[in-house]
Amino acid sequence: MPELRAAVRPILKWAGGKRQLLPELRPFYPRGFSRYIEPFLGSGAVFLDLYNSGLLNGRRVALSDINADVVGCYLVVRDRPADVVAALRGHEARHRTGGAAHFYEVRDSMFNPARRVVHAAADPAALYTPALAAMLIYLNRTGFNGLFRVNGRGEFNVPAGRYASPLICDEANLYAWSTALRRSSVTLRVATFDQALAHAGQDDFVYLDPPYAPVSGTARFTAYTAGGFGPLQQETLQRMVIALASRGASVLLSNSAAPQIKALYARHRGARTAGLRARTVAARRAINSRAASRGSVREYLITNVARRSV
Repeated sequence: MPELRAAVRPILKWAGGKRQLLPELRPFYPRGFSRYIEPFLGSGAVFLDLYNSGLLNGRRVALSDINADVVGCYLVVRDRPADVVAALRGHEARHRTGGAAHFYEVRDSMFNPARRVVHAAADPAALYTPALAAMLIYLNRTGFNGLFRVNGRGEFNVPAGRYASPLICDEANLYAWSTALRRSSVTLRVATFDQALAHAGQDDFVYLDPPYAPVSGTARFTAYTAGGFGPLQQETLQRMVIALASRGASVLLSNSAAPQIKALYARHRGARTAGLRARTVAARRAINSRAASRGSVREYLITNVARRSV
């Protein structure tokens, strides 16, 4: 009897990550497609779910994100997993004895200076090193709510989290991520969503998880995204989603149940003509600074794929 492969899990936490929403997304994975495209990769939860289920076998995969740190980290994990593990083991040992003191030393004296040098180059992701990738994973696993956020000076400024025993170095899972990304059919790059979708169309399956539109005037779920992602970007994305559906692509998009998203998809004649339907689902959100404001919220899944039983 063949040995069952353990499911690969995200190595980075991500605001709005989709692990908890996967049961709602799976009924809208199409069975027939030749290429999978994900331009807002983040933690990669949906890519990994498709990979773990075997739905990407024999199919091309185009992964991208505008965040060069995320892409750079994944490229190094893909190419030099042993070096990342070794560096991460060191941070894990020092975190056990130093806790928050080690976190701030890494953040302020190591990660931010090294990141500043890398981001001065034309292609920061290509210059990522195992040491830098390990620091990003460590800060992400031990920082407040797993956020990735930079200030106006481009410095990572997330404070230390309060975790009794955080999982910092999951060696087996890091190697499994490396294996998943090393497939010859998988490409990974830094790109804007419009660059990533420029040539998408017939027989492609496109999953889109943009920074969510704020559900109120005071809510801001896009602070971790360099350059922001506001109403104009949501409108541009909507036009591209309608064009993709019209060209024969299978599209699945998740977003907040904000008034703007309702207007762009649920009540938009062009979206409905292209076969797109907006469905509401319940999701848990845990990135609010006030514990009392966290919990179940309504979100949209927008898709032209017929729901199927799983």
